[in-house]
Amino acid sequence: MKVLQINAVYEKFSTGRTTKELHEAMQSKGIESFVACPDLASLSENGYKIGNKLDWKFHALLSRITGKQGYFSRFATKGLLDYISEVKPDVIHLRNLHSNYINLPMLLKYIAEKDIATVLTLHDSWFYTGKCVYYIECNCDRWEAHCGNCPALKAGNPSLFLDRTTEMLADKKKLFSAIRRLAVVGVSQWVTDDASKSILKDSAIVQCIYNWIDLERFQPRDCRELKKSMGIENKFVILGIAMSWNKLKGIGIFHELADILPDDCQIILVGDDSAVELKHAKIKYLGTIKDVDVLSKLYAMADVFVNPTIQETFGKTTAEAMACGTPVVAYNGTATPELIGKDGSCGYLIDENDARLYCDKILQIKIKSKGAFSKATRSRAEKLFSKDKNIQMYFEIYERLLKNERSVRK
Repeated sequence: MKVLQINAVYEKFSTGRTTKELHEAMQSKGIESFVACPDLASLSENGYKIGNKLDWKFHALLSRITGKQGYFSRFATKGLLDYISEVKPDVIHLRNLHSNYINLPMLLKYIAEKDIATVLTLHDSWFYTGKCVYYIECNCDRWEAHCGNCPALKAGNPSLFLDRTTEMLADKKKLFSAIRRLAVVGVSQWVTDDASKSILKDSAIVQCIYNWIDLERFQPRDCRELKKSMGIENKFVILGIAMSWNKLKGIGIFHELADILPDDCQIILVGDDSAVELKHAKIKYLGTIKDVDVLSKLYAMADVFVNPTIQETFGKTTAEAMACGTPVVAYNGTATPELIGKDGSCGYLIDENDARLYCDKILQIKIKSKGAFSKATRSRAEKLFSKDKNIQMYFEIYERLLKNERSVRK
């Protein structure tokens, strides 16, 4: 079997890491694996680089002017199609395609014409909306019918003048419907349920497979020396991690928490904080940390992990914290509840983004101690986010598509 993954990045960020790990898992099983993306990072063998920086910038500019996203980069996409013709994959696995590097109609028409089995992993909502990567913030459900009159026109990859969301959603419906062997995989039950009522609902397979965690790297450990080296050995540590900190990620909640938590509590934030105009004196900002081993130690050191973002297609930071035995306090919305559960054994869900509600639950964990939650959080992570088990589920989907099986399975 030959499998080609197409994604915006390799090795970097959440989708890049899962792309790399799936690629390596396939190679270890004797499956011929290939990756195509604009940023190959360290990949040299069986990798294809899509386009160049000038093309990506020109694509982004045309998207803003025309209001159409994913309709440019014709030359770069032609090169990709030539590569596909050369490799002749049995399965094409699509991930993040909305980063201004690919011509979506060209790619999907080619796949349909060649009748290539296709897996579509939903890391966000872009494949089944007109243009929205996330639609929760603007509280919009127009994607269930036809989009149009878009309330998020200036968000994400913005359109400066025109609303083409109705047209783009109609195009996606037509293009995906033409792919006979299409499996849609949501990385949470929440996004899978969305897919089941979207333009993707009639796909051959609609199924949830959670993102996985490297449970050997992310695990409970004694981090007293790390606490001591940071000068917080006597502190109750509250950890937050995001790619970049902004209002949507809940930076305001952490600033309010710093004002009302007892003095023996220490908030630590990891992630790009360059957009945070006024930093709080009681918060330690560590900036971006790319070293996974350092991240895993921070998760394990923390007494509680807090995730106040209102929209998570999966929530990898939440899952990583759980794998390290750290309880979670998080907003009760989108995919988060299914990760930590609702019985209180792995942490608590907050119905409103009110800092005092977060504070109350954080202090409950402080009274009970982290140890009261650690066994349950680790056990749940092992059950839901097993790398070997979840990757095997992808292998099974590849085989089912090649056998022309059809089923909608949640």
